[in-house]
Amino acid sequence: MLRRLINARFELMKFGTVGGIAYIVNLLLFNLLVHFPFSPLDDRPVTGSLIAGIVSILIAYFGNRFWTWRERPRRAMSREIALFFIINGIGIAIASGALYISRYVLGFESAFADNIAANVIGVGIGTIFRFLSYRIWVFPKALPAAKAVG
Repeated sequence: MLRRLINARFELMKFGTVGGIAYIVNLLLFNLLVHFPFSPLDDRPVTGSLIAGIVSILIAYFGNRFWTWRERPRRAMSREIALFFIINGIGIAIASGALYISRYVLGFESAFADNIAANVIGVGIGTIFRFLSYRIWVFPKALPAAKAVG
């Protein structure tokens, strides 16, 4: 396991950089939509979380496809994008679900609680899920060529 992590360190660093940029966009957009004076979605934080998440997905796709895993073989672009968006949809659901539980089940309604639930706990769990999913399904390594028998 440790050897795998050491071998994947550059992927992890690139993934972290792309994710960090997408995260900052997500965090800023979420707070602009929900928690600043005159925010258009101040009464709908889950909707704000979903919109911010979708914008950050676009940033993450282009950063990961064209930088983190650029050397990985390209598959049919439509299949790759579909998988990427499905996996990120699950990631957004994780973050929005954490916010929903915090806000509507536990009753925490402050900007601080919303940000901890959606942008720390939800994004943290979603990030682990995304990294593993991208490596396995979206940007897999090329399969080794079959050896000729004979």
